[in-house]
Amino acid sequence: MHRRSLFGAGAGLIAAPALAQQHQHHSPLRPAEASPSPFANVFQGGQPHHLTDAQTAQRVIDSPAPPGPPGRWVPRAAMPIPRSEMAWATEWAGRMHVVGGYGEGRFDRAYHTVYVPAEDRWYDAAPLPRGANHVAVVALDGQVYALGGFIEQNRRCDDLAFAYDVEADRWRPIARLPRPRGAAAAVALDGRIHLIGGATDPAPERASIGWHEVYDPKTDQWELRRPLPAARDHVGCVAHAGLIHVVGGRFNTFQYNTAMHHVYLPARDTWIEKAPMPTARSGHGMVIYRGRFFCMGGEGGIIERGQTLEARVHGQLESYDPLTDTWQRHAPMPTPRHAVAAVTLGEWIHVAGGGAVLGGAVQSAVHEAFTLG
Repeated sequence: MHRRSLFGAGAGLIAAPALAQQHQHHSPLRPAEASPSPFANVFQGGQPHHLTDAQTAQRVIDSPAPPGPPGRWVPRAAMPIPRSEMAWATEWAGRMHVVGGYGEGRFDRAYHTVYVPAEDRWYDAAPLPRGANHVAVVALDGQVYALGGFIEQNRRCDDLAFAYDVEADRWRPIARLPRPRGAAAAVALDGRIHLIGGATDPAPERASIGWHEVYDPKTDQWELRRPLPAARDHVGCVAHAGLIHVVGGRFNTFQYNTAMHHVYLPARDTWIEKAPMPTARSGHGMVIYRGRFFCMGGEGGIIERGQTLEARVHGQLESYDPLTDTWQRHAPMPTPRHAVAAVTLGEWIHVAGGGAVLGGAVQSAVHEAFTLG
């Protein structure tokens, strides 16, 4: 372990010490240095990794969507540690929260880092009470919710759920999920949290699910809703104008990616289809920016009996207009990645970390931001 203050599993249940300068309306956090290495290999104990020519060749950026304004990407402060499989990130009060994931040679990290755009700097916040990857996260009313996740490499999910008080820098347990899962999508709508899709055990099968459950923070209870029509995980998901959009994802593995776009209508508890994403992928980021839905990154490929037959790490940036039900493309990511942390902060889309090659072997500390100017 290096460059960080690490805590035991229970440390996140108490307020963290004030080691950083007090920021208005925020509890003090601990400054974290940017990683000197852009990539690391989890199977080599988290050692720095140099991408090979074959790994770089996995990158794809061509999009079949019609052109839109290109925009531009700029580098931002690297994450403190190369990470991936966070699934994904959330924003509260103009800051990005990134929770859990692969890092430093393990799959069950309890990391919780916060990016402050005004300073272009990362901070360590109270870690999750237990480490996991592919944890669904969402922010609502000053709380960051962390739901489910995998304890092993993309498998062996649990039903644990936690809420983080941003002001107090403290986690607390909340009602467990009705059923364990990882790689699900979490989104806040009308004061409640919708948990959609994902994958579940038994670990050797790791099958996608279409489960749709809703958590009410006021009652600390879960309810069932109409399931996602096509069971899948690693999707993009946003709430907009009273509706929930679920885009892309995979059926069990990234060999079976989809471009499907479903929209949940809460008043009718039903789903309808909209225009599919131009590039089928999973593990992509999805954010709302200037009234459009932007999808970036992702992965796809074929691995049989441990042999990689096809590998794609996506750099496409495609956006959807909910008013016209149409897509367009923009300048691709300078560093294609999947399983990224992506949020909108002001006039910028920030994309941090993620997997640099197909699968979970290589993590990234790369942090890039996009704007239409």
